[in-house]
Amino acid sequence: MSDSKSKIEEIIDTTQNSDDQYESDDNKDAEEHDDAQGHQEPSSSTAPSSSSKKKKKKKSKAAKALNALTGKSIPDALVEKVLETVQAQGGEASEQANAENVRQALEHLKIMDVVKGKAGPGGINKKDMGEHKFWSTQPVPQMGEGPPEVDGYIEPSKPLEEVRQEPYPLPKDFEWTVIDVNDSGQLAEVYELLSLNYVEDDDATFRFKYSAEFLRWALQVPGYHKEWHIGVRVKSNKKLVGFISGVPMLLRVRKHTFMAAEVNYLCVHKKLRSKRLAPVLIKEVTRQVHLKGIFQAIYTGGVVIPTPVATTHYQHRNLNVTKLVDIQFSFVPRNMTLARMIRLNQLPNKFQLPGMREMTEQDVPQVTELYLKYMQRYGMIPIMDAQEIKHQFLSGGGKADTGNKWRREGQVVWAYVVENKDTHKITDYVSFYSLPSTVINNPKHGVLEAAYLHYYASDTAFIENADGNGTLKERLQGLIGDALIAANNAKFDVFNAVTMMDNDLFLKELRFATGNGFLNFYLYNWRTAPLAGMKEENGVPIGRGIGVVMV
Repeated sequence: MSDSKSKIEEIIDTTQNSDDQYESDDNKDAEEHDDAQGHQEPSSSTAPSSSSKKKKKKKSKAAKALNALTGKSIPDALVEKVLETVQAQGGEASEQANAENVRQALEHLKIMDVVKGKAGPGGINKKDMGEHKFWSTQPVPQMGEGPPEVDGYIEPSKPLEEVRQEPYPLPKDFEWTVIDVNDSGQLAEVYELLSLNYVEDDDATFRFKYSAEFLRWALQVPGYHKEWHIGVRVKSNKKLVGFISGVPMLLRVRKHTFMAAEVNYLCVHKKLRSKRLAPVLIKEVTRQVHLKGIFQAIYTGGVVIPTPVATTHYQHRNLNVTKLVDIQFSFVPRNMTLARMIRLNQLPNKFQLPGMREMTEQDVPQVTELYLKYMQRYGMIPIMDAQEIKHQFLSGGGKADTGNKWRREGQVVWAYVVENKDTHKITDYVSFYSLPSTVINNPKHGVLEAAYLHYYASDTAFIENADGNGTLKERLQGLIGDALIAANNAKFDVFNAVTMMDNDLFLKELRFATGNGFLNFYLYNWRTAPLAGMKEENGVPIGRGIGVVMV
């Protein structure tokens, strides 16, 4: 029993950077979530690249442990069968598929089954899994529990007087600070901490590069609480070495609607990841959220902890093919030349949908109405009013009268609408945001310019049988196709999405390739059955369980 437990912990530990060290199981469990909220590490569509000997050894240990648990490795025949199926479907994903990345995907799915208790000799129960010491103390669904009979909270809300009033204690060399995002100096400190210490890919090639404008847009949503932007400083020199944030969100999960905190940007300085700062940051932001009378939260991560409500898979659409190949984000598939790859990914210079234009403030009422109606299609969504729609789609629009038609100075979000020229009705909208990554140790390219699909909608969905007869599919391909044109004209290198919302209707057709990153969605103090992400759940199609875009 104990041997099985240690082997699973080894598997889970492979999701960490090789330089992470932990002092205790409690800290380790929380640190698995460090650097992983809001986004998976910058995923790529490359074949697995070489790593350090240390990392190879670590992955080898994990593979052996996994094989010991499941009885055998992925059979070659299964890999070949899956590869044949993918290639038969055509498209760029089939061109980039090979035995190695198919095997990698299957191994990931097998690990997911193991940690969820669906694989292994006789199944894996809670005791076999290890106690997940930090998360076992939190009101979250535990591994192996199975879907609940009814949705609802895990722990009841507390009266304000029963909520802890004092901050949690920190190690003696550190102190708490509240970050004022209106203070450019403090915002620069957060930017520096995240830029140098936040999420990296497994091979330490890419690291997210959050701009000050992006952080203002993400952290200053309508109704935000400054007390939820929490930092840790070194007492002696006041250096910011830890950060976590929360913003309020009215969240609907299936038939239940409640206020929740969207928790994000948990980051601890690399050199201090043995100081047990991550679990206390999580507990402190939880305390601050409770002080506002809110007892549920939503968060995401690339790692598996107790317990994902859904898992989505990253998808990438190449725009600047030459650069992506240069930095090894993408690769030239077998039976393909770089010139042909560039040609296949070319886009028109102008929008293809009649009436497509940039969104303005005058469009907010119609876009809000369309948003609320369209989002009813999905199992879990943020409910936003006009003020929130204005913030999400327009407040990060950059400085007026700067840049060019496609990109303004300081712009972090792009939003477009389709207007019927006769009725002036807004029939569609689409948005995307900018989140660049630093390209680490590349002499030619310093930054990967990445656009991420945000929210979209089309009133075509309300036409009878629009799903069944392909009408909505065709319309969304045109709408997102125009978003790709806008992103390409704005000089982005790649356009990213995950398998959520209605994305499955256009990813293949618009030449998105499956990446190697996964994004897990989590709910704090709320139980619900699994939601459809990268696979369908209980008859709900792929993606339609998730309508929350975590920036």
